[in-house]
Amino acid sequence: MAERQTGRKAGTGRPTMKDVGALAGVSVMTVSRALSMPDRVSPETLSKVQRAVLQTGYVPDQNAGALSSKRSRIVALSLPTLANVNFADLAEGISEVLLPAGYQPLIGHSGHSLEKEEELVRIMLARRPDAFVLVGTAHSRETSRMLHASGITVIETWEQTDNPIDLCIGFSNRRAGEVAAEHLASLGHLRLAAIGGSLDADLKDYRGEQRLRGFQEATRRLGLPTPLIIRQAQVPIRHGQGADSMARLLREHPEVSAVFAISDTMAFGALMECHRQGVAVPGRMSLLGFGDFDIAAQCVPGLSTIAVAPREMGRIIGERILRRMDGAETSGHEIEPVLVLRESTGANTGS
Repeated sequence: MAERQTGRKAGTGRPTMKDVGALAGVSVMTVSRALSMPDRVSPETLSKVQRAVLQTGYVPDQNAGALSSKRSRIVALSLPTLANVNFADLAEGISEVLLPAGYQPLIGHSGHSLEKEEELVRIMLARRPDAFVLVGTAHSRETSRMLHASGITVIETWEQTDNPIDLCIGFSNRRAGEVAAEHLASLGHLRLAAIGGSLDADLKDYRGEQRLRGFQEATRRLGLPTPLIIRQAQVPIRHGQGADSMARLLREHPEVSAVFAISDTMAFGALMECHRQGVAVPGRMSLLGFGDFDIAAQCVPGLSTIAVAPREMGRIIGERILRRMDGAETSGHEIEPVLVLRESTGANTGS
């Protein structure tokens, strides 16, 4: 088999601008100009340099550019998990805005652990990102200190707070819980319940807990009986934990006629448990989720849920970062949770 020719000999190390220039027949300065300001060289020269780059396998040294511009063109993004489709959509929205502008998201995940988030923030800040995006507003004291001291744009999302590190672009999880209670109450349900994550575990779903508290507060405001709250799921929450919570609820509290699950993941598991036990949804039990995952529309019956537009949120975050990079004034942004009605919630029939 014939070997593919390149612009340098094997074993001579990483290709350089000098290698590209030698193959293209131009100076190193011309190579640099063609790569950084392609409109400043002739189309013929640009074509030669581009061909030489492909042949040599040359990759421009972004660190060198960062030293001269004082920008790394990296945006750090810390997610609680990579398994949640909403967080994936958030990252996609951010990338849709940043990538065309020459910024590269650097994504890590904390596994819902404040200690791991602190370690992740320390590692990522060492890469000198131009901005940092974090899901949530609950951080360790050291994480907050490092981010405050970094001097870069810091955006907290997936929550709202009156005391952000820098900017907050997200929604109120308490308000999402209130929307859930208001909807179920409007259907005539009096005995409400909600299922969520355990407070006794090492890993906690802080945002899910805020939804549960908003749910409780709204039922009190509406004058309903105190809702039943089952906190037994372990983070990361899986479908099976929703099923287990619903099984317990059906066994121990048959008077409940409507349930709010803190995520569509839990709600789907709860729905499957109702199917297994022959409990009609929504005839006997109304079920409401959170997140508007793709699976919510494919369930039978379709899962009513609360949407928070993660892709749109990501695009807003990306736009705010670019405005900051241009030196413009920026502010936070609050997204209102929206009720998405499908077939899993219905009027209380008393059956």
